[in-house]
Amino acid sequence: MDVRHGFALALLFCGTAALLLSALALLALPTAYTRLHALAPASSLGVPLICLALALDAGGGREAVKLLFIGALTAVSGPVIAIVIGRTMAREGEAPDGGLTEPPT
Repeated sequence: MDVRHGFALALLFCGTAALLLSALALLALPTAYTRLHALAPASSLGVPLICLALALDAGGGREAVKLLFIGALTAVSGPVIAIVIGRTMAREGEAPDGGLTEPPT
């Protein structure tokens, strides 16, 4: 096992840990807003770390570039999608505690 493979395993472990902790937070948190907040580490940290680990293990070439592009796209689009979902929930009238409120006019 060379150094590059060791770094890839460390990145893979960290990315998997971020995904598992986000999944456990989804089960533990009570409201939709807090669950939405718990998804941020999965999309902005977990998946990009896993993609970086796979790209590092693949070496140079087209496969590594594709994996890095997927990781960067996920890191950028995940928080944007979370903001859009949160704003839509607020516009539709869902209260932060899980109940319904009057939608703003």
